[in-house]
Amino acid sequence: MRYDLVIFDNDGVLVDSEPISNRLLAAYLTELGHPTSYEDSIRDYMGSAMHRIHDLVQERTGRRLPTDFDDVFHARVFAAFERELRPVAGAVEVLEKLATNGVPYCVASSGSHERIRVGHRTTGLDRWFDDSRIFSSQDVGRGKPAPDLFLYAAERMGVAPQKCVVVEDSPLGVQAAGAAGMDVYGFTAMTPAARLAGATQLFSDLGELPDLLG
Repeated sequence: MRYDLVIFDNDGVLVDSEPISNRLLAAYLTELGHPTSYEDSIRDYMGSAMHRIHDLVQERTGRRLPTDFDDVFHARVFAAFERELRPVAGAVEVLEKLATNGVPYCVASSGSHERIRVGHRTTGLDRWFDDSRIFSSQDVGRGKPAPDLFLYAAERMGVAPQKCVVVEDSPLGVQAAGAAGMDVYGFTAMTPAARLAGATQLFSDLGELPDLLG
């Protein structure tokens, strides 16, 4: 294998959370007087840290979101996760292969630590990720598309950036990986390939990943 570390995005790559999260985000923003469709949410916010949602809404409307926005949104998301969340098809098999072959891996997500853990616990993926393998935008000053999160994960895992590959499904994540000097495989299950054009390679089925990694 030509990489010493595989860094996974979480939402949409390991857990099938993007449809749930963006449906709820669009509904909540609309409820607050910022009309947003599901498609708008996918386009504008998929892969974002929460601070980016606040920044974009204020930039576009001149109005701040409520101070309890994050808490209310996460409560709705976590409740929906408990009812609906599933692992992305092929995620368990990929993690099993990496673990069996002794390939180092971790997750680096725009989501909070709590969101990552709730998603992993609900889907059973927590068996693959102890605390040493989980990194969140909460750990760094800037979320994607800044490279900070991926560079932080690589540093903590003891691997040089050029020896890492990132698995991402959002344009922001692809930008962040490129800025970090890492190869990035763009997962096109939910995102049109054209929006991930900066990726080193594109693929549409998580089951393809082990062969792509070599």
